[in-house]
Amino acid sequence: MVNAVKGVIAGAKGAPVQLTTILVPDPGPGEVLVRVQACGVCHTDLHYREGAINDDFPFLLGHEASGIVEKIGANVTNVAPGDFVILAWRAPCGTCRSCLRGRPWYCFASQNAQHKMTLPDGTPLSPALGIGAFAELSLVAAGQAVKINPAARPAAAGLVGCGIMAGLGAAINTGGVSRGDSVAVIGCGGVGNAAIAGSKLAGAHTIIGVDVDDRKLEWAKQFGATHTVNSRHTDPVQAIRDLTGGHGVNVAIEAVGRPETFTQAFYARDHAGTVVLVGVPNPTMTLELPLLEIFGRGGALKSSWYGDCLPTRDFPMFIDLYLQGRLDLERFVSETIALEHVEDAFHKMERGEVLRSVVVF
Repeated sequence: MVNAVKGVIAGAKGAPVQLTTILVPDPGPGEVLVRVQACGVCHTDLHYREGAINDDFPFLLGHEASGIVEKIGANVTNVAPGDFVILAWRAPCGTCRSCLRGRPWYCFASQNAQHKMTLPDGTPLSPALGIGAFAELSLVAAGQAVKINPAARPAAAGLVGCGIMAGLGAAINTGGVSRGDSVAVIGCGGVGNAAIAGSKLAGAHTIIGVDVDDRKLEWAKQFGATHTVNSRHTDPVQAIRDLTGGHGVNVAIEAVGRPETFTQAFYARDHAGTVVLVGVPNPTMTLELPLLEIFGRGGALKSSWYGDCLPTRDFPMFIDLYLQGRLDLERFVSETIALEHVEDAFHKMERGEVLRSVVVF
């Protein structure tokens, strides 16, 4: 059976998105059909629209989603119809060389649905991050559907599927932030503020939010920043050192994805400290640092892939923390919108007016 539903597609590079009819097939073996309840509008969707990921247009956008399992294909055992799930854009295969080394968060053969969602004329759609959830139904690999507590509000829960997990994981999993640490987060949008919230959860003593927008710095304080620095007016490296006894921070998290801000993070950390890159650069960007500085400062320079998360472990844990009142996911939801307002939400995001606009169905 093929299901005709409404979905948001990016048809050409830089063109406004379109709300149109798409066809979603029933699940085959190892696949799951999910009725989407909520999906966040993430910067990555905008990158797809702008052709910054690849040129496999048309794209079915949306990936930061939660919903209800509607149907399952053969051999699916991890979820059942009626389960409330968050969709993950990485689903470890369990058999690649990384999974077999006990590092499934680096899986090199992450699973996606094999059957294609299409336009009515048969044109196959490229689902954003293997999901495509700006649609009433989405077809994903079973491993991408992670069952969570149904008490969670869909608009908040779905955000764990991408941006919130990226930030929380950058602090907790990749950066290894722990009790008494000092942390600087450069870039206080959705991912950066999730890194701040993750640093607070992990017990960091000093958490410094850095941005050029005072509105975002106010958000940073709400998520747990103990200090903020407007780097438009103040040298952030010197300010971070002044706030840490002249030493710099134990963990510096770059959540912008630019060479300039990565360089700031590099020089703002203490000796033997850690720099974590979680901001997504574009393909044209390059970085130049003195090799002697890299050697002499020690520590580690890391990139954080999806917060180095294991969705089946981390999604339920963070949802439980949210339901216990220890992780304020609701604060990330700036507004809820209808599916036809995705293009407007992109413009609000570009202007820095929202942490997340969330489509609700």
